[in-house]
Amino acid sequence: MQSIPVDTARLGVLRCANVPEVKFSNSETQEVKKDRDGNPVYTVAVTVRPDGRRISVIEIAVSGEPKGLEAGQIVKVIGLTAFVWSMGDRSGVSFRADTITPAHGPAAHGKGGDA
Repeated sequence: MQSIPVDTARLGVLRCANVPEVKFSNSETQEVKKDRDGNPVYTVAVTVRPDGRRISVIEIAVSGEPKGLEAGQIVKVIGLTAFVWSMGDRSGVSFRADTITPAHGPAAHGKGGDA
């Protein structure tokens, strides 16, 4: 699997789209996915709007539960990496980050904005 470092500065304003959700390695048994160190892996949906283009949502995996994230809040994503994958006739890009934290202050509820 090819990994590609992502320059988050080029993604525009990053906003948390939902609260972090635990990732399951087996949805039937509800077995929580763990990283190499045994920490649970969480998924955070983040909106991006590069160069004034349409808003896109990317799901970012992160080890350990990110604290203090609220929907609509501007976030800081450190160590974002994209992974290109392919399985049979399916392919895509998945994202992983070292950390995701609130950029500053509480979420901006009810406002428009950049992303």
